[in-house]
Amino acid sequence: MSGIKRHSLNQELADECAYSEIVEAGDFVYLTFCVGNVGQSVEAQVHGSLDNMEARLEVVGLTLEAVVKVDIMMKDPWNIPIMEKVFKERFKGVYPARKTIATEFAHKGGTDGLQVQIDAIAYRK
Repeated sequence: MSGIKRHSLNQELADECAYSEIVEAGDFVYLTFCVGNVGQSVEAQVHGSLDNMEARLEVVGLTLEAVVKVDIMMKDPWNIPIMEKVFKERFKGVYPARKTIATEFAHKGGTDGLQVQIDAIAYRK
């Protein structure tokens, strides 16, 4: 499987957890656990998640325009309109396919911590 490359931006996290933050496989790039601004507002967390996603994409020479699919986990699905507002700002009409899932998070931030997490698939042209 030499055609598959795995990357981690946070070595401490990589040593602690059993997953890769970025996996390149052929023309596709898989991103997992994109989060940011934990403990802040839902809008700030969506922006933070996309900032984290952009940093990961940059590692493999891609931008948000390359994202073709996202799975968004949200603690409160009533916040979907907030997420959509941020997506309109950040994706500027070039939207990925999307699935939004309501979930509880077991995260060190506790009940007021993590509200949004995004996984993504990007395509390298």
